[in-house]
Amino acid sequence: MIIDSHSHLNFNAYKKDLDEVVKRTLAENVWAINVGTKYETSKQAVEIAERCNEGIYAAIGLHPIYAATEFIKIKTDPEEGEFLVKEEDFDKEKYKELAKSKKVVAVGEIGLDYYYKPKTKAKLEQFKEKQKQVFLQQLELAEELSLPVILHCRMAHQDVIEILKDKKVKGVIHCFTGTLEEAKKYIDLGFHLGINGIIFKFDIDETIKKIPLDKILVETDCPYLTPPEEGGKRNEPIFVKHVIQKIADLKKVSFAEVADQTTQNARKLFNI
Repeated sequence: MIIDSHSHLNFNAYKKDLDEVVKRTLAENVWAINVGTKYETSKQAVEIAERCNEGIYAAIGLHPIYAATEFIKIKTDPEEGEFLVKEEDFDKEKYKELAKSKKVVAVGEIGLDYYYKPKTKAKLEQFKEKQKQVFLQQLELAEELSLPVILHCRMAHQDVIEILKDKKVKGVIHCFTGTLEEAKKYIDLGFHLGINGIIFKFDIDETIKKIPLDKILVETDCPYLTPPEEGGKRNEPIFVKHVIQKIADLKKVSFAEVADQTTQNARKLFNI
């Protein structure tokens, strides 16, 4: 068995053939965690997971790009959904209600994202502070629910690490592209690193070689980051095999060893 620890089958990209994709995923003995990005997609992730007896799970959370949109303009991603990108206040009670489902295994994806940002210094500080406030609220939710977190971090590792130092949560740094030093800091804090198709675009080979295999989770982030072996196809959980093979090649171990260890890591972290 293989676990894709970060997928978005709850996105619009799978609207027309979701059932077929889920069937194909489970037939290949691949399990998947569907990750929410706001309330709507979190709710959809739960609904999809509950339709499956086993193998499909959900994470619920508010992505940082939705946490402070009064300071920036972001275009709607048609792959994600039909609703407009807009400010969404974090309503803890609504998310706690979703978490009553036994298929919810994590709070995520949450975190900090400074890639799109205001141009003025004053607004930038306000923007960062708003994201941090929402991030902290969701970390508190994870603590209350005794759930791990799935963290999104882009151009904000220093701030994320500083915040996590005072928290008791555990989880995974999704789509890790940081430095080896940052990787070690996250591992010291008890976190795993999520490795996906970004490794075919960003060179983090040395980091992958040096971090312990028992601290790695594999993921697709589908429908994004399709491995080059699949050409221009829409990404799917079954394509996580290419990420596993890349890690195996870098670490000079077998595909089976990476698949088995990362599956154990995910099952233990998410209690599945």
